[in-house]
Amino acid sequence: MNKKKTKQPRPTVAELEHLRVLWERGPSTVREIHESIAGGTGYTTTLKILQKMAEKGLLVRDESQRSHVYDAAIDAEFTQRNLVVDLLKSAFGGKPGKLVIQALSEQRASEQELAEIRSLLDKMEQDLKTKRKQKGKRK
Repeated sequence: MNKKKTKQPRPTVAELEHLRVLWERGPSTVREIHESIAGGTGYTTTLKILQKMAEKGLLVRDESQRSHVYDAAIDAEFTQRNLVVDLLKSAFGGKPGKLVIQALSEQRASEQELAEIRSLLDKMEQDLKTKRKQKGKRK
């Protein structure tokens, strides 16, 4: 399925919880989604949230079966990137280092996550060195 990568509505916190289930599980019934979400909401609340999300264009609903099946209509990485950009601008004044420091001081990263972060930092440092060399050659 082609997930939307154009301008999309920003999901609420509750909607993100439902989207995460669908991004991890793939197409699912209301019951499957409801059972995957830890919390005290009732089945009808889950159903109502999913219906509103479909109306907003965040989900698609397959009505061909007795139990309707929902799927994310928006891409996880694209959505997460947009949310991070918004947070970076609004809460951290556009300073990515502050966001990363706050995130890592709040929650421990796994070994794999730390390796990915190191790899990204190494690549960014290499890119900076390359740019400096290119700039030096032009002078």
